[in-house]
Amino acid sequence: MSNERRAAYGEDEIMSLDFDNGDSFECGIMGVFPLDGKEYIALEALDDTDDIYLYGYKENGEDFDLLDIESQEEFDKVEAEFERLMDEPL
Repeated sequence: MSNERRAAYGEDEIMSLDFDNGDSFECGIMGVFPLDGKEYIALEALDDTDDIYLYGYKENGEDFDLLDIESQEEFDKVEAEFERLMDEPL
């Protein structure tokens, strides 16, 4: 795991991403963003890859749920919006 990447996130900005096949790893929460009346979340893998994961996001009390993006068309829109946001100057 990249300590430099991990250091970029606060303790409450790191979560474990667990897959059905038993794989699990830590991700940094890059941010939540709206698109077409829904919210989405971008997660950065805190390992030696450059992987970014995009999911639907829904608050659930003090917690939140990750939702699979159902269609390729929706995913393409979400990915384009994420890339647009990343290209914006701070």
